[in-house]
Amino acid sequence: MTQARQKQGKSVFIRTYGCQMNVYDSERMAGLLKPLGYGVVEAPDAADLVILNTCHIREKAAEKVYSELGRLKKIKTARVRDGDEMVIAVAGCVAQAEGPEIIARAPVVDLVVGPQAYHQLPELLARATRERGEVLATDFAVEEKFDRLAERQADGPAAYLTIQEGCDKFCTFCVVPYTRGAEVSRGVDAITAEARSLAVQGVKEITLLGQNVNAWRANAPAGGAGSDGSTWGLGELCRHLAKIDGLARIRFMTSHPRDIDDGLIAALGEEEKLMPYLHLPVQAGSDKILKAMNRGHSAKTYISQIAKIRMARPDIALSGDFIVGFPGETNEDFEATLALVEEIQYASAYSFKYSRRPGTPGAAMPGQVAEGEKNQRLIRLQALLEAQRAAFNRAQIGKTLPVLFEKPGRHPGQLIGRSPYLQSVHVDAPQSMLGSIAPVRIADVTPNALAGVLVRKAEVAA
Repeated sequence: MTQARQKQGKSVFIRTYGCQMNVYDSERMAGLLKPLGYGVVEAPDAADLVILNTCHIREKAAEKVYSELGRLKKIKTARVRDGDEMVIAVAGCVAQAEGPEIIARAPVVDLVVGPQAYHQLPELLARATRERGEVLATDFAVEEKFDRLAERQADGPAAYLTIQEGCDKFCTFCVVPYTRGAEVSRGVDAITAEARSLAVQGVKEITLLGQNVNAWRANAPAGGAGSDGSTWGLGELCRHLAKIDGLARIRFMTSHPRDIDDGLIAALGEEEKLMPYLHLPVQAGSDKILKAMNRGHSAKTYISQIAKIRMARPDIALSGDFIVGFPGETNEDFEATLALVEEIQYASAYSFKYSRRPGTPGAAMPGQVAEGEKNQRLIRLQALLEAQRAAFNRAQIGKTLPVLFEKPGRHPGQLIGRSPYLQSVHVDAPQSMLGSIAPVRIADVTPNALAGVLVRKAEVAA
């Protein structure tokens, strides 16, 4: 095994937990390691380096990491016994929140690196290998990371691009302000340069990322000024990026209702390259619960925002996040959430039971809801959300949608792409169409995707 692995060069296995930001971070870590000769592999067994890129949102997230580390310990022990080596690193938000505890509790770990420090991964890895001891790195500045990660190599026709990190909202259920830090906006010039570089490499679609992506401001710390000297918000930035040749689609996530402004709503209605899909978490439909969560908005203001957005962009598909069983939530409060969902009509959504996170205000609040009650509420909410998602998907049957083909399908002659509404679309099409956008007539719906037929040019003209 060792000889075969050495012939293939060094290898890294990255397991990613959590949100799109973590997916982006994992891609960037792989990119940082590539010049060092590391190729990405699909299993940890023979990897020279294993990275667990962790998420701290859910209550059992850390325990999942320790469970995985237990399995990796057995692999590493066997490798060492055979005279081989394996470096194990824990990255991401659990690393940031529990770094010293990880070092103390899991001696198998060689390197702990927080989300604002992974741009130093090559140096940290060399140090961990050289010192043969645990290395803890969680205190670098996000501005430094932005500068370090300016260069990247595209991997396919769609790419993530981080423009903002951190959160100042301090929702009482959330650990993000403690693990990702304060809100920091990346500069216009740096964002534009990276977007142009991606376009030159063949990227057709970029998704702008941030913990609160619509909190991005051009005059924020490290944000710089808009190219015309004015203060820019996310809407102005999207209009600016839409001018880049080669870019055909722009998305952004995740937004916060408190930061939706008229400029962004206008851009959604006027800029054709902005896709008609908006992820705007509300979390609950009860004003009492929203206040306890410190969300800074009411159900009424959220509904009013959605109405303005739909007036500007009638074809918008909406996505949301929901938490059931937050401390103090009564049956009446939960029914208010169901009523809001009925009124909005979501194309997709994520829903969870409230999870107590140590150090957050919510963990110490009275009125903690019993697990059984949370389970029952979640089942009801998810059934409603799934019915809405299925109805939205069925409504696409018979329509012709522009689809960006991203990768081969599981079956010969099949490609998988994305609709403007972020739905996965399966189509029989030649491999030569990878990376292109073409019209597809939606013919059927599967449990997790749409199935379509490629529309010929003559049909489009007709």
